Amino acid sequence: MTLFHEVHGQGPALVLLHGWAMHSGIFAPLVQRLAPHFTLHLVDLPGHGRSAGLPLTLEHAAAQVSAVVPARALWLGWSLGGLVALHAAATRPAQVRGLVMLAASPRFVHADGWEHGMPASIFRDFATALGSDYRGTLDRFLMLEAQGSDHVREELRLLRGEVFAHGEPAADVLCDGLGLLEHSDLRAALPALSMPSLWIAGRRDRLVSPAAMRAAAALAPASRFHQVDSGGHAPFLTHADEVASALRDFEAGLAP
Repeated sequence: MTLFHEVHGQGPALVLLHGWAMHSGIFAPLVQRLAPHFTLHLVDLPGHGRSAGLPLTLEHAAAQVSAVVPARALWLGWSLGGLVALHAAATRPAQVRGLVMLAASPRFVHADGWEHGMPASIFRDFATALGSDYRGTLDRFLMLEAQGSDHVREELRLLRGEVFAHGEPAADVLCDGLGLLEHSDLRAALPALSMPSLWIAGRRDRLVSPAAMRAAAALAPASRFHQVDSGGHAPFLTHADEVASALRDFEAGLAP
């Protein structure tokens, strides 16, 4: 089984990494707006979408993605995809020209010195519930992602429409992904990042606090922070023009 990867558009290379339980098709609103300006590399993370059957760890995912996309690309990671993108930036700096964290944090749960995270029990409870109510648990997570957006019904409709578009994600892979969201802590990698980074937060995000993203951006050199004031956890679905504009501005400031 190989990693699913497709290419659209023209221009500088931009890698798009989706979130938990999703696949690269979720980025359709961004693809439409960015294809005239970027060569977009859409990847289904291991175990997700059309990359079913592959194990999911940060290192394996970063290695698999690095093997199929060009060097010196701009990497964007949404939610869980942000952990993969940040791990790649920290461990493979020659591969990553610039890093974009979209509603993503180096640590998703609360910890000493990191009061911005969610309770770890949230992810644990979702993992436990997957075994007894698979579809209901996925739907509750999608509702959590959509909460706070000023277009919550539209966002939830788009998320629900995509989650099973390429079959049901395997429960064991989903549990692995929830484990990554609960246990991963990449804060120590931030001060040593050698590439510029852009942190795009939704002000009404109920899963990744904008305060967490602002604090993370402050730890990284050459970082920018952008807040989508009416956005939730998936601002690229409901505010795609604003997110695309922020991406284009960021890329324009990068070294060739």
